Amino acid sequence: MAKIVSINISEKKGVVKVPVDKATLKINHGIVNDAHAGNWHRQISLLGKESIDKMKERGFNHLKFGDFAENITTEGINVYKLPVGTRLTLGECEVEVTQIGKKCHGGCEIKKTTGDCVMPREGIFVKVISEGTINIGDEVKILKESMV
Repeated sequence: MAKIVSINISEKKGVVKVPVDKATLKINHGIVNDAHAGNWHRQISLLGKESIDKMKERGFNHLKFGDFAENITTEGINVYKLPVGTRLTLGECEVEVTQIGKKCHGGCEIKKTTGDCVMPREGIFVKVISEGTINIGDEVKILKESMV
């Protein structure tokens, strides 16, 4: 079973995300109380625990959930292999994949420290389709995989 293992938010841009036990997802917004939320295609970021583990295997054991600025850390699903347009459920909420990866900004602390960052390659972004509350441990399910 794929699941949510961490939920992370930041009160303002430019600061490290902090873990929370649950979060409210809102249509045309993203995660309530997260500084990066807004009415755009990158409302929520997801990264798999498996991607973080790749960095840990390279000797960067100090890395923890949220260090890659991901809002939601998943386990048991290769999120970066999901095509844009794929619909997922995160607990009781539905989201749609809008972007795979991103351009890494010049000030990325992880890249400065380790020489690499998996978020630009393996992180994804989603927008909220149906709102509600998500919790750590909630199941992640593919509803409809896009053929795009």
